[in-house]
Amino acid sequence: MKLEFCCPTLFGLEGIVADELRFGGKLTDVRAENGRVLFTGDADTLIWANLHLRCAERVLVRLAAFRAETFDELFEGVKAIRWEDFIPADGTFPVKGHSLDSKLFSVPDCQKIVKKAVVTRLGAAYGLSWFPETGARCQIQFSIMHDMAEIFLDASGAGLHKRGYRANANAAPLRETLAAAMVKLARWRGREPLLDPFCGSGTIPIEAAMIALNRAPGMMRTFDAEKWSWIEAERWRTAREQAVAAVRTDLAPDLLCGGDIDPDCVALAIENAKKAGVDRFIRFEQADAVRRDYRWQSGVLFANPPYGERLLDRESAEALYRAMGRAAGGSELRQYYLTSDPEFERFYGYRADKRRKLYNGMLKCDLYMYFKPQAERRPFRAQQARGQVGRGDREVPNRTKGKHS
Repeated sequence: MKLEFCCPTLFGLEGIVADELRFGGKLTDVRAENGRVLFTGDADTLIWANLHLRCAERVLVRLAAFRAETFDELFEGVKAIRWEDFIPADGTFPVKGHSLDSKLFSVPDCQKIVKKAVVTRLGAAYGLSWFPETGARCQIQFSIMHDMAEIFLDASGAGLHKRGYRANANAAPLRETLAAAMVKLARWRGREPLLDPFCGSGTIPIEAAMIALNRAPGMMRTFDAEKWSWIEAERWRTAREQAVAAVRTDLAPDLLCGGDIDPDCVALAIENAKKAGVDRFIRFEQADAVRRDYRWQSGVLFANPPYGERLLDRESAEALYRAMGRAAGGSELRQYYLTSDPEFERFYGYRADKRRKLYNGMLKCDLYMYFKPQAERRPFRAQQARGQVGRGDREVPNRTKGKHS
């Protein structure tokens, strides 16, 4: 059965997900749009995408798209879908969705109409007037934007960022899909050391280790589509066996390092790495990021340091950036900092070689990338030229806990 799929993404990650599908999934009909990626395939494509996509939020089966300015149009459009091909007589089919800039703006009313249309179609197909909804979950989603309705089935269930290794997280966790995207943007493949000095619960080094080991991010969890009657269980078993067989084991021990000033974070990171099956490749240690000696280190540094909107007050965050600039800015490390502070470069003291706008959930951030040799790194001199001192010109407080990853 030929199917059309939609993978919602965090804004800024559409191109990365499209590349995952093209190069990893070997798909040709891939289209990246704002906040999502569309592609076509079959049941095996659905299985591969759920098991292997690192940066997508979920996998949806796109069943229909049509104009709906009235409830009658919405009802008829949904009713025309061959729901009996996807939902069994005992299937559970809740409905959720959203509406934006459309005449049909009441989401609860739209939910009722969609549900009624599905029940009407299934009732005619199965000869039933009432459905027990005790079987496999088939989550229906609708999106109505500018009077265009799209109808989906959610194949993933829980979001794909829920890998299964992070049952517990810190106060402001970094989404796993975004951590994986940072590693992919840096093109890190496990051939050089990696350091995260604000590791929090260990998300960045864990995701990096999984990438280097070619460990499928969905190996440790289940998906709603595994219980769908129209996809043979043998297909899932075969795909999982292939994923396990593809895992590498030749990554150097302790090639990755995560540090945090908070011992509770370090303990949590160690626990999460064990659950992910990558603990022997990562060394976690209690350490203050701004007091490390970065001068002789090589490789790549990833950091999602605390920032004003999340854990530290703004002035403390700015002081932290200055201290990191003094400690690591002049080193030969390639460095990648994710923060929502638009003035990060001013306080860090160096202009980034490249910036990329990303989102951690709904929080807009920038990834500041420093990948040129240290001799080519450009100091940020705007403050000196104005004869001003930023309010971050002060010593960083000795409490830079990395409860973020």
